[in-house]
Amino acid sequence: MNSSPNFWPLHQQVAAIARGELSARELVLGYTERLTAFDGTLATHVELSPTALDEAAAIDDAIARGKTLGPLAGACISVKDNYLTRNMPTRAGTDVDELCFPETDSHVVSKLRDAGAVILGKTRMHEFAWGNITPPTRNPWNTDCVPGGSSGGSAAAVAAALCSSAMGSDTGGSVRIPATLCGIVGLKPTFGLIGRTGIVPHSWSLDHAGPLTRCVTDSAIILEALVGRDVNDPSSVNSPDAKYQPPADLTISGQRVGVIRNHFSERLSTDVTASFDKALIWLKQKGVEIHEFDVPNLDYGLGAIFAIELASSSAYHEHAIQRGLTRGFNPDVRDLVEMGRLVSAVDYLHAEQLRTELCKDFAKIFDTVDVVISPTSPITAWRAGQWELEIDGSLESVLAASWRFTYPFNLTGMPAITVPAGLDRNGLPIGLQIAGPPFSERKILTVAAAFEAEHSYADATPNGFN
Repeated sequence: MNSSPNFWPLHQQVAAIARGELSARELVLGYTERLTAFDGTLATHVELSPTALDEAAAIDDAIARGKTLGPLAGACISVKDNYLTRNMPTRAGTDVDELCFPETDSHVVSKLRDAGAVILGKTRMHEFAWGNITPPTRNPWNTDCVPGGSSGGSAAAVAAALCSSAMGSDTGGSVRIPATLCGIVGLKPTFGLIGRTGIVPHSWSLDHAGPLTRCVTDSAIILEALVGRDVNDPSSVNSPDAKYQPPADLTISGQRVGVIRNHFSERLSTDVTASFDKALIWLKQKGVEIHEFDVPNLDYGLGAIFAIELASSSAYHEHAIQRGLTRGFNPDVRDLVEMGRLVSAVDYLHAEQLRTELCKDFAKIFDTVDVVISPTSPITAWRAGQWELEIDGSLESVLAASWRFTYPFNLTGMPAITVPAGLDRNGLPIGLQIAGPPFSERKILTVAAAFEAEHSYADATPNGFN
């Protein structure tokens, strides 16, 4: 593992800054140097904060004066380009100049600043978090490959140690997919647990804010800083649990773990299957009870989330459609946004009815088990420009394949985390997904931390960027 502070997990950076062993300004300068050296290749950021060094200097000065600061003091956190920021423009991945967004801090950015974080910059994303076309961001594990989306800039930046951590948004897997493809940790919390005011929406009932980090503990620390009522977000809820960091004792013996066989074991690469089988063996060795289930309604889940997402996106972009501004969108994004107008009220209600049935299905499962595990993605990173690939003998679009295992937990609003679970035969990361019932974040974080603690590839860094 690289000894430079820029490669340390966020919680180690913050602790060193608090002790005066590392300066926040030094950390910002280190990331700035790395961005200068590597972001020409990776293209992770679209903006860098003009005030980052001044903010870091103020933190160093406050610490020198003996002042106690917040739990993220000095950490350099970048945010996806759909998070509003007061000192940097927000584009939400679009080049349409007529679409402007306020220069004010989103709820999340405000909470990060209150906790002492330095907002380092804005990360690149798919246009309006939609579509097949990946922006120029590349995967640090293989720069011929995509980082996943739509929070691809955030994932690639964290994987290449270009920031302490980053924030993303997750509508069908857009935190967890790029996190697994880039070999890092990605957390999608319970729906409403992190307020979304000031995040350019994609689908109101599916959007979640979440962190992408180098380790599980970092995700827990950031979550602790972000929970709490957002008065301007009607879906926001008060957290029933203010502490999410895993305990020192990571014993998971006796935990009940569910495996859904009819969906999460279908049409996936042999390397992903092998990785998941190894995870199951490890869990059994740790004294975990494995329970298997079938959820037949998942056969129709992808159609349901697609209908909800299409209709929601068209509703948000209705004025842009009427003004002809969607002509400036990427062709695949334009098609998806305009296609949503074809979703009928009956279609939408059927999708919501299936969503309710899936929530009931998972509620029954969680009466029996504590968490559910699966591969995060059935595939590893694919080559830039590739639209479909062969999985288990049949062709499938990379878009449909990549979110097949993540979207169920957006439909149900349940928390899910991905952790690194090895590399495929081409040296590309594989992820393990751990999900639980609403507000079970501490439980899934503990299982994730236990897995991370005994698997050395959790600290792996892409060659060429260390």
